[in-house]
Amino acid sequence: MGFLLGLRDFNYSKMVTALAFLIILSVLILVHEGGHFLAARRAGILVEEFGFGLPPRIWGKKIGETIYSINALPFGGFVRLYGEEEVVGRNKERAFSNKSQRVRIKILLSGVLMNLLLGVSAFCLVYSFLGIPEKANRIKVEAILEGSPSQEAGLHRGDIVDKFNGQEVRDNKTFIDLTNKSLGEQVILEVIREGEGSCQEEKEERPGVFLEREILAGGNDGENYSYCEKGKLLAVITPRVGYPQNEGPLGVVISDTEVKFYPFYKMIPKAIYSGFLEAFYWLKEILASLARLIFSVLAGRGTMGMDVAGPVGIYQITGEVAKTGGWALIQLAGILSVNLAVLNVIPFPALDGGRVAFVLSEKFLGKRKREKIELWANRVGMVILLLSILLVTINDIKRIKG
Repeated sequence: MGFLLGLRDFNYSKMVTALAFLIILSVLILVHEGGHFLAARRAGILVEEFGFGLPPRIWGKKIGETIYSINALPFGGFVRLYGEEEVVGRNKERAFSNKSQRVRIKILLSGVLMNLLLGVSAFCLVYSFLGIPEKANRIKVEAILEGSPSQEAGLHRGDIVDKFNGQEVRDNKTFIDLTNKSLGEQVILEVIREGEGSCQEEKEERPGVFLEREILAGGNDGENYSYCEKGKLLAVITPRVGYPQNEGPLGVVISDTEVKFYPFYKMIPKAIYSGFLEAFYWLKEILASLARLIFSVLAGRGTMGMDVAGPVGIYQITGEVAKTGGWALIQLAGILSVNLAVLNVIPFPALDGGRVAFVLSEKFLGKRKREKIELWANRVGMVILLLSILLVTINDIKRIKG
């Protein structure tokens, strides 16, 4: 009976992950391709097909002038425009190739723009309901990791770290920089704590004489402990030189922001502003990661499959995020949408950025020569992209299996 209940929970968890992954993937693709579709229709171009996934086609239905299709490879989508891959002589006014460079570039980049807007919208939605994160001008302990120096020293969730070796700390960067400079050396943190365990009320050793130092907590090695001294809570900690991955030298999660709520008329503008800031942050992070990855590959120190996540990796991440709730999934969708925008603007054949580069090259190559080169470049580029997805997917499976 216990096995059956466990199996049922397992299947339910897998089902939620699969559903969340499918919904996020579908929304990202439909929004991106929808951007191309709407921009092309607005420019008066005939849209021959709107496809979800990549060929071969599984199902298709013609509605009006456009075929709406579902295809076998669920790694993307496409919008096939009349005159997109050839210069046409008939029905010129509705052909993509006969539109101005400005119009064609606008259509090609519309998918990227829609993904950026989707990312901003996702972040705005999260902030509107969960509150606006703002700088608090203080360092707050959000979590203590098991077996860490911070736990041995007796730090608590909710503590405020006021000073680091006598120096005031008001932001994460300062705290982290000071910690990294003190690896293997004892440091003293002055901590503000309210309620139980605080040092607001000094205890008497005997009538009329206060105890100068009262040890509150300490680890077995004696390197990490906390004590009260003259009404102040001090934590003596030695930042680790070696530590488990994602734990840090102190094993503590800190934050220099706090969540605030405002009246509705203030909340929406602030959520929109915060949404743009969040999208810009991820845009910078993704571009920096991409630059490091390309440099590493060119320098022979890494491979594409080792450092990026493919469909299987994203599926696994979705499953982990789904455990924390729907808002986290919406935020993940925003991050993935910004990621998709960045990847598509890369000037590589078959991607939007590559197609924009070919449009700009017409001035030097001419339309017909550009058409032939672009046709074959896009085909080769698509093969390379599919092989890259396969490589990354194999790497994801190996990583998951350990």
